[in-house]
Amino acid sequence: MRQRMKTAIETMPVMDERVRRAATVAAATLLIAACAHVAFPLWFTPVPVTLQPFAVLLLGLMMTPGMAATTMVVYLAEGAMGLPVFTPHGLGGVAQLVGPTGGYLMSYPVVAPLVSWLWRMGSRGLARTLAITAAGSVVTLGMGALWMGALTHASMALLLSHAVIPFLPGDAVKVVAAAALACSWQRARVSQQ
Repeated sequence: MRQRMKTAIETMPVMDERVRRAATVAAATLLIAACAHVAFPLWFTPVPVTLQPFAVLLLGLMMTPGMAATTMVVYLAEGAMGLPVFTPHGLGGVAQLVGPTGGYLMSYPVVAPLVSWLWRMGSRGLARTLAITAAGSVVTLGMGALWMGALTHASMALLLSHAVIPFLPGDAVKVVAAAALACSWQRARVSQQ
């Protein structure tokens, strides 16, 4: 009995850490889902403007690369299972992942850990953070355009005008907002130490 209690007590911190990580991933996927539902369809493209990229960039900055990757994979799995986590302006479920927005969605498990890794490799000043989040945004737009091009066989000019250029102004705002929030969070953490 005494040995079992000792073993239980020794494993408690490990279990607490697992529970904390699972709760963090669940909360993060809820944030992405909420941002996905802030969506505005555009009449000329099947891809709506959403706040998802903001959430992906912000979580990339605030999580470790492993946690960021796990969160994005769990988010895509939730959507593939039919949970209402993707934008309502799409086909839903697996169809959303293989449809016109699939490239953008599939970029998230690449972008979030990449942003996380880059941010942790050097100073965390605003200018560098802006550059990193901008790079993440470019990867998302690039993968989205490539996927749409593979589906539609559209010309490069058409892809740029339907899959990249309309999203640049909004993505610039998302990049700045994610970078500013992450830098503020980092400053607050440093000042508390």
